[in-house]
Amino acid sequence: MIYYSDAFLDSLLLEDIHYGDLTTRALGIGAQSGEMHFSRKQAGYVSGLTLGQKLLEKLGLQTQLHANDGDHTEVGALLLTATGRAEALHQGWKIVQNVIEWSSGVTQMTRCMVDTLRQYQPDAQLACTRKNIPGTKLLATAAVLAGKGIIHRQGCAETILLFANHRRFLAEPENWCAAIATLRREAPEKTIIAEADNPDEAYQALKGRPDVLQLDKFSPDDIRRLVKDAAVLAPDCTLSAAGGLNAETIGQYADTGVKLFVTSAPYYASPADIKVRLYPR
Repeated sequence: MIYYSDAFLDSLLLEDIHYGDLTTRALGIGAQSGEMHFSRKQAGYVSGLTLGQKLLEKLGLQTQLHANDGDHTEVGALLLTATGRAEALHQGWKIVQNVIEWSSGVTQMTRCMVDTLRQYQPDAQLACTRKNIPGTKLLATAAVLAGKGIIHRQGCAETILLFANHRRFLAEPENWCAAIATLRREAPEKTIIAEADNPDEAYQALKGRPDVLQLDKFSPDDIRRLVKDAAVLAPDCTLSAAGGLNAETIGQYADTGVKLFVTSAPYYASPADIKVRLYPR
C-alpha cells in the first residue's frame, strides 16, 4: 500500500485552490449540493483513483470508487464519484482529473510493456528507474505498480549501482574486480549492480561477478551473446537490459534471454483522457 501523507495531499490541492474557486464564488453557487463523475473516454488501464478519492475526501466530499487502480476499464466506464457542496466539488475537480489522467497514462504504458515481455517470458520483470519527472515520484511509483511493473531504485542509497562516472574517480578505473570487491566489503548487505556501456566492459565486469550486470543501450544480438557467455563466466549474475526501451522497442528485446528490463519510458506516456461532469442535486 502506498501511504499518502496529509502534507502530500495538501501540497497537491494547494497547487490549484489555495484561494478557492473564484468562478464558483462569483456565481454564488458554492453552497448548493452536487455530484461529480469521473469516467474514462477510451478503454484502457486506470490508476490514481485511490489518491483521487483521498484528495476529494480531504475537501469534505463523500466519495465512491467504481474501479480499482490497475483495472482495465471499457469506454465510458465510471471510475469515481463524489457528492457534497458545489464549492468543494469545483475545487477538487481539476487536480483529481490531472492525477488520474497522468497516472493512468503511466499505468497503461507500463502494463503494455509488461504484457509484451511476458508473451516471450512469463517471469520477465519491467523495472522503472528513479529518472521520474521531478516531484512525481510518489505518483509514479503507485502508477508503475498498478501496471504490474516494479521499481528499479527508489533512491541512490537503496542499492549499489556502479556507473562509469563512479569508476573514473578510482585509481584503476578499468579494474572491475577490485571495484566490485570494495563494494562488497563496504556494503555487505546490499545488492551490487554494475553498468556496462559496451560488450568489452561487460566481459570485464563479469569477471568481478556482480549480482546484476546492467547492459546500457546494447543491441539485441549483443545481449543474446552475453546471456550465453554469462551463464558460464558468472552463472549467479543476473543480466538486465537498459537504455532505449519503450513501448515501440521492447518487443525487439523480449526474446534475448534477459528477464529484467529497466526503463523510464512510462513516465513520459501520453495521459489518459478522463471526462469529468458535475451536476446539481
